[in-house]
Amino acid sequence: MIKRILLVDDSPLIHNLLRKTLEKHGYEVAGDAMNGKEALELFAQLSPDLVFMDITMPIVDGLEAAKAIKSQQPTAKIIMLSAMGDEEIMSQAKALGIDIFLQKPFDDYKIISAIAKVI
Repeated sequence: MIKRILLVDDSPLIHNLLRKTLEKHGYEVAGDAMNGKEALELFAQLSPDLVFMDITMPIVDGLEAAKAIKSQQPTAKIIMLSAMGDEEIMSQAKALGIDIFLQKPFDDYKIISAIAKVI
């Protein structure tokens, strides 16, 4: 069951939007990371049930962070967030075992639907 969620995005606006929606629907935001490096550190500390991961971020991008998380914990559940609909990036993410992509901008329905798909 998904309860604790890690948010990874370099945009404070996206963090606020996701946090409001998730908390309204009974989920706990376990942590907030602004880049992939922070995401790796928090993932190891918090062991969240799910990660919302932006693709384009400074320091370590979302694909590299997702790859590292999946190598540590192959069953980790990750939803990729993207402002781009780039097929190559999506195929790279699918190769890592990520099947759920949330295209920005998104709304409550898309966020909750994405969570239902990873269960």
